[in-house]
Amino acid sequence: MNSRIVITGIGLTSPLGNDLATLRTNLLAGKPNVTTIKPRYMDEVPAGVCDFPETAYQGRKDRRRGTRAGSISIFCANEAIKDSGLDLETADRSRIGIYVGTTEHGNVETENEVASLKEFNYDVKYWTHHHNPRSISNNPAGEAALNMKITGPHACIGAACAAGNYGVIFGAQQLMLDEVDVAIAGGVSESIHTFGIFASFKAQNALASHADSNKASRPFDRDRNGIVVSEGGCLYILERLEDAQKRGAKIYGEIAGYAVNTDATDFVLPNPERQAECMALALKRAGLKPEEIDLISTHGTSTPEGDPKEIEAIKTVFGAETKTYINNTKSFIGHAMGAAGALELAGNLPSFTDGLVHPTINIDNLDPVCALPNLVINQPREAEVKYILNNSFGMLGINAVVIVKKFCRD
Repeated sequence: MNSRIVITGIGLTSPLGNDLATLRTNLLAGKPNVTTIKPRYMDEVPAGVCDFPETAYQGRKDRRRGTRAGSISIFCANEAIKDSGLDLETADRSRIGIYVGTTEHGNVETENEVASLKEFNYDVKYWTHHHNPRSISNNPAGEAALNMKITGPHACIGAACAAGNYGVIFGAQQLMLDEVDVAIAGGVSESIHTFGIFASFKAQNALASHADSNKASRPFDRDRNGIVVSEGGCLYILERLEDAQKRGAKIYGEIAGYAVNTDATDFVLPNPERQAECMALALKRAGLKPEEIDLISTHGTSTPEGDPKEIEAIKTVFGAETKTYINNTKSFIGHAMGAAGALELAGNLPSFTDGLVHPTINIDNLDPVCALPNLVINQPREAEVKYILNNSFGMLGINAVVIVKKFCRD
């Protein structure tokens, strides 16, 4: 990599809390937060719901005009800037870029408008004039740019459930290309507000169910039965190392390597060979051997087909007897779709300083096919963590891997 890219700020909202400290505390305590909601046309389903102050950084009028994904982006971007210590008043806002990974954006607004139109006998004169800016694919990043008066580039990266990782990758690349001096990068999701995603997973027999919603998301468990859909967001402040050091910024970690590839084999079923190739390429770019990775943050969505494929890929790269620790965050909050990779990475970054690996929960009966020696179950594990490999895989075969290293001054 030509430039060293570091993380200097984190802004997030998740079902486990609205800041990194709260998220981390709940992960280490083994406390999930999955509730139930009732999507349009459906019975109650488990879901991960965020509770953050939507008007903390925007007025009520702007919130009504905008989208849930936009409000998540605005909250996370402002929190990330505040956390980084950057002063927007003195910054060159034309040199700041916003890069937001998304999955489903636009569905929510269209579904809601169609449902509302039914009440008016489908007379389109009642269709909202806000629909187009609400539903365009760059909306979440664009709303944040508008809110923060950022005049540099903004973009949404549509990469299914690999989008959170891809947002981080894209932001790092733009810094290395000298397109921007600061990248606000990561992913957001408003998935729970569209009934279509629940209906589709249910039609695929891939929607989780359990009498206790907090136990519905159970990656690698023998009795797993599908995905818990969640919302959330996590945006990072990325900077070139020399810029961060010049202003005395705190540094959460350094981007050591990354990779993106495509299965090119199926609409929804993952390809472990391509997943393994993606991890191997990220390691190669980072100049690392598999045994140098201390923690793998797995994608593991709790589907019968998907979890074993990822474990197979990990075994291919790291070996069946790997000493690398392995965990999963979706067991706590479900699958935050476009935000998943970014949120899951954030929950693991404190391992660099607190020397703990948060557990995977809800594994009551480990599926032998998913067993690996250092899968951390139910209780945190003490460990010296210098390198984290973060997996995110998505539909249409998109795979994205990010490796972050503990920052050390040379």
